[in-house]
Amino acid sequence: MYKLLSRLGIEVWKDIPEYEGIYQVSNLGRVKSFKYNKVSYLLPTIKKNRYATATLCKSSIVKKNRKVIDKNKIVKNRSISVWAAMTFLNFKPSRQLLVVDHIDNNRHNDCLYNLQIISHRKNTTKDSKNKFGYTGISQNNQYWKASIWINGTNKHIGTYKTKLQASQAYQKELNKITQ
Repeated sequence: MYKLLSRLGIEVWKDIPEYEGIYQVSNLGRVKSFKYNKVSYLLPTIKKNRYATATLCKSSIVKKNRKVIDKNKIVKNRSISVWAAMTFLNFKPSRQLLVVDHIDNNRHNDCLYNLQIISHRKNTTKDSKNKFGYTGISQNNQYWKASIWINGTNKHIGTYKTKLQASQAYQKELNKITQ
């Protein structure tokens, strides 16, 4: 439902997990803060063709000898797409096993309809094609060879008469290891 609303341009705000009552993210990819009893919109940080990021800060206040001490300050800097996926898609960052993908490949389009959770391998190969128009194949004389990289080694899948057959074999092998 939130994806449909973002496609229609209707903005919905939700609390970011672990930052409830402090920060919210919208299905249109904007972040706002409620710190110091004031609502303010965070400007995304974009460095040299990278993703738009937002830095969130949370601290616990401790009283010691009747003095207020700002302790346990936790600062996290993540892309806005990750904050949105954590909030709306229940994404849990997992060290490259699953990643947030921009469907249209526009790194600055953080609208929810443009985000999906996929494996790191699928993300790195979904749009890559070689000079033959397919991923994972090469030409060997008049035959087509399919191979795939698994854990740092190149696995030979087979040799085929057409590039389409080789590509289908590659996709079949890819589906086996990504499931």
